[in-house]
Amino acid sequence: MAEITGDPKPAGDDAVLPFEVAPLDVRGRAIQMGPAIDALLARHAYPDAVSKLVAEAVVLAVLLGSSLKFDGKFILQTETDGPVDMLVADYRTSGAVRAYARFDAERVAAEAAAGATPGALLGHGTLAMTIDQGAYMSRYQGVVPLEGQSLEEVAHTYFRQSEQIPTRVRLAVGEILQRENGSLERSWRAGGLIVQFLPDAPDRMRQPDLPGGDAPEGSEVDDGEEDDAWVEAQSLVGTVEDHELTDPAVPVELLLYRLFHERGVRVFTPIAITEDCSCSRERISGMLSRFTAEEIAESIEDGAIIVTCEFCGTRYEFDPAEFSEPETDG
Repeated sequence: MAEITGDPKPAGDDAVLPFEVAPLDVRGRAIQMGPAIDALLARHAYPDAVSKLVAEAVVLAVLLGSSLKFDGKFILQTETDGPVDMLVADYRTSGAVRAYARFDAERVAAEAAAGATPGALLGHGTLAMTIDQGAYMSRYQGVVPLEGQSLEEVAHTYFRQSEQIPTRVRLAVGEILQRENGSLERSWRAGGLIVQFLPDAPDRMRQPDLPGGDAPEGSEVDDGEEDDAWVEAQSLVGTVEDHELTDPAVPVELLLYRLFHERGVRVFTPIAITEDCSCSRERISGMLSRFTAEEIAESIEDGAIIVTCEFCGTRYEFDPAEFSEPETDG
């Protein structure tokens, strides 16, 4: 644990940094992603609008999943009627992350021409956040509706409804152009920040009630009062601009110092993040071994069973004979 001074030593790209602002009863995590997010997106060659959405999902999954205190994984998944009808980001507590998107190319192109906001790309449906503690432990899942919202907005809804923890999330994605060997090279960057109000007294965590939707027109809704410390923390986070979250010249320690130096901010050991898929020949073979003979027969194409990982694009080829039932003596 270290207190940030005016000359903080940066943790660098692809490392999520936990922090605490004790006078405001705030804890959080911040990250800038560079090579890891660029490599992940390069695997898929998505349209730019889809790449930005995938990168936002990855950053959100990292910010949320890195709070887990046990071995397991955090899975963020959307299912919607939008041009990007499925989006999955999978974070393992080892720090490994992977992601993919399923989309309608024509609809994405149409939305891109119109501005391609995250809400328009996602459409209406649900976002599920799943905590998987392993094969012998039950899963925990929270599901919230997606109604043309951004991932930032739906994260706020999730914490308000499911966790009841005052939370603010910021996500940003951008590209950097650098001239190398006489040509311009593009690379993706992404960043994010999550702050949560966690006072010792639970009653201080009270948030304004959500509108019930049935109040008479013109009537006043009692919004309640938020704690002064949380109001201050939100105001400070509200000043963060997108470019500050992705600019390599503004490492997360410097950003946190800019935001909270008057109150004092402490940072903890960073957690390294890597772009890495968990697929393997053994895992897929185990999955195929549970198929029925009919399912195996339906999977054969040109005399082989070919499985391509949706996350990393690795192609696995199997001999159908590997999964045939052994003959028994009559």
